Amino acid sequence: MTTPPRPDAAHNAGPYLYGTELEAVGRVLADGQYGHTAVTEQFELEVARFLGAPDAVATASGTAALHCALLAAGVGAGDEVIVPSMTFCATIQAIRAVDAVPRFVEVNPDTLCMEAATVMAAVTDRTQAVLPVLYGGRAVDLGAAYDTLQERGIAVVEDAAHAFGSHLNHRRVGATGALTCFSFGPIKNLTCGQGGMVIPRNPGEADFLRGVRMLGVVQSQAERQAVTSYSVEGFGLRYQMSSINAAIGLAQLRRFAETETTRRELWVAYRDALRDISAVELVDVDVTRTVPHLCVVRVPHREDVFRLMKAQGIAVGVHYPPNHLQAAFKPWHRPLPVTEKVSKEILSLPFHQHLTETDIDRVVNSLEQALTSAGGP
Repeated sequence: MTTPPRPDAAHNAGPYLYGTELEAVGRVLADGQYGHTAVTEQFELEVARFLGAPDAVATASGTAALHCALLAAGVGAGDEVIVPSMTFCATIQAIRAVDAVPRFVEVNPDTLCMEAATVMAAVTDRTQAVLPVLYGGRAVDLGAAYDTLQERGIAVVEDAAHAFGSHLNHRRVGATGALTCFSFGPIKNLTCGQGGMVIPRNPGEADFLRGVRMLGVVQSQAERQAVTSYSVEGFGLRYQMSSINAAIGLAQLRRFAETETTRRELWVAYRDALRDISAVELVDVDVTRTVPHLCVVRVPHREDVFRLMKAQGIAVGVHYPPNHLQAAFKPWHRPLPVTEKVSKEILSLPFHQHLTETDIDRVVNSLEQALTSAGGP
């Protein structure tokens, strides 16, 4: 078998496998049980233990996790969910999946995360949930606003798709009290190939989530095998995580200390290399407490810089086009001048664990040249 070339700056993102994933999947395939099994439940147990959370409920994707979490929070038809426009469209589609509506809010241009004051200014009598997006892996600290929201019965549902492993106030994201959703898609900090996870706030919520993600069936797989019937006690979807995906996740989790170290070192290498380019503003992830998922800069002449770097073989990207300007979400458009401005400046540099410092130097040199050619200082 030919060894594939090492992914480099020609890839904006990519999974990093440690070599144990193949053996783990092989064991599941040999066992012949590919659905939700004890392997999935072991993954849930080990994720909860890693985070310092009491429980974890695996799902088929991060989007499925958000959908289930909003249902668990009691969000439904006509309710408002406060959410930044600066996120992947899946966040908004999950809100629409429960027939709720997004109330788009601004982000801090330095972090691309929303802040407590902005959230509280957006609360109305229809607000049922606040959905912070932990952009780039950075935890969102709502401070005293969190307690106020709880007192008003407004749930905090975190979209932590970027933030597995990150910290807030010395606790892992997922163990801070919010209803937290992770994604374990192909390019996330920890990959299952595909998958997600909800961290419930209490045992009742955990039971509800397990029912929803398994078509409303109450009994576990082991319990169903021992009887001639089962009970369907509510609405549900086929959102469970397969044992194949869970096996990949278990192998990844057991090497996550290396993932944390490498991703932080790469982000710091970018920060240091970009320091002398005055036209570039690096979106801050607070690297001391964050496991970075992206390395994003704000640049002038973004469209030209994007095109010029692509022509040099550098796989830059844009995370994300703002959702309040998308046709699908036009009914909930609000003017967001800060988001609209930064959305025309942001550029995601190649960021994955295969990169070397030589690759990073190449990316930064390309960026500097592109800025010069595009008319930047």
